[in-house]
Amino acid sequence: MAETWTPDSWRAKPSKHLPIYPDAAALQAVEARLRSYPPLVFAGEARNLKRDLAAVCEGRAFLLQGGDCAESFAEFSADNIRDTFRVLLQMAVVLTFAAGSPIVKVGRIAGQFAKPRSAPEETIGGVTLPSYLGDNINGIEFTAESRIPDPERLLRAYSQSASTLNLIRAFATGGYADLDFVHRWNLGFVSDSPEGARYEELANRITEALDFMRACGVNSQTLPQLHTTEFYTSHEALLLGFEQAMTRVDSTTGDWYDTSAHMLWIGDRTRQPDHGHVEFLRGVKNPIGMKCGPSLDPEELLRLTDILNPKNEPGRLTLICRFGAENVEKHLPALIHAIKREGKKVVWSCDPMHGNTIKASNGYKTRPVDRVLAEVQAFMAVHRAEGTHAGGVHFEMTGQNVTECLGGAQAITETDLGDRYHTHCDPRLNASQSLELAFMIAEGLKTERVNAQKLAVGAK
Repeated sequence: MAETWTPDSWRAKPSKHLPIYPDAAALQAVEARLRSYPPLVFAGEARNLKRDLAAVCEGRAFLLQGGDCAESFAEFSADNIRDTFRVLLQMAVVLTFAAGSPIVKVGRIAGQFAKPRSAPEETIGGVTLPSYLGDNINGIEFTAESRIPDPERLLRAYSQSASTLNLIRAFATGGYADLDFVHRWNLGFVSDSPEGARYEELANRITEALDFMRACGVNSQTLPQLHTTEFYTSHEALLLGFEQAMTRVDSTTGDWYDTSAHMLWIGDRTRQPDHGHVEFLRGVKNPIGMKCGPSLDPEELLRLTDILNPKNEPGRLTLICRFGAENVEKHLPALIHAIKREGKKVVWSCDPMHGNTIKASNGYKTRPVDRVLAEVQAFMAVHRAEGTHAGGVHFEMTGQNVTECLGGAQAITETDLGDRYHTHCDPRLNASQSLELAFMIAEGLKTERVNAQKLAVGAK
């Protein structure tokens, strides 16, 4: 029999990558305040996402999960939120048109602040200080004072998340997501790129279809789905004290939900079966994800799947694979075989970012776009060969015109990296590179759809 779960049962287990606060009493006071704050999301919304992810699990939809590597206090603005939301809308339109099926849109936004780091300390100019762990923990400035974990930052992160969610909900339901505005979503710097031209061509085709529908009496007034969109939020559930403080009993079901986001995930560094992060997330009813890196053994994957999704519910668990472009064919098939053998119901998603990080000769951490695209292509190819559904993509991006990832149609070079390198943590795709990724995925989804149609015809 499984151990009894409570929101604080994780505290009895070891947990990696949690910051050490010098003032434990101050941290407890902040967590107490957070417990009294309103939820950021609602249990019913999380259940809706689980329903949508169940459709992905069954091959009837595709998951598009993207956003900032680590949100920051400095880059917080309405324009940045709008531009990220707009690029995700563009990508969703491209994918919907190709796949002929719904696209489940989940942002890495409104809570994605903390990041586990590969080393607890960093050294610059002979000075060694604790690593920057995210704006909700400490400051990016390289000073001893800034790097001290400060619990008051959790309150500011909550406030920023609430404001971000408020704006996103307005965009999603207030008319900005109306398909009649499909042309207006083309950002200025993207519209002059090859991807912008491809998107504009697609937008013209959508407009023609909408004109035909209007002539038949179907418009955004008669069909609200043309006027609004479903958009969900997610982040890595790293700071367990914060997540516990945001966990509440749903009044309609009596179940526990983490109300900090619709979906939470466990990182590749914190997925130990007997540790605190797995313990906490096994008990909340939100849809959850788990990063799967090269070190994950198929038998351990099955053990984790049993812990996190004991009822084998479709839509409950998303496996987010992050191997590196050259390692997909080496590691992914064994995981798929284990899941298929045991009849586990999961969403398969590809994180093509974290396994393809390199250091440029000028010292910038970066990611070559061609390797990002190659990992997604390999991921989809393996699933086609295995007869399983390549269900989603999970990536780091921004609507800003940054120069953080090498290559792509913009041909960003190592020399260009310093022009607009703004990330507080890992390099992100810009809007043009994100659209490039969307069009490539679209080709794979179109191939999958055509193959499915051929099989259906052959079966008859």
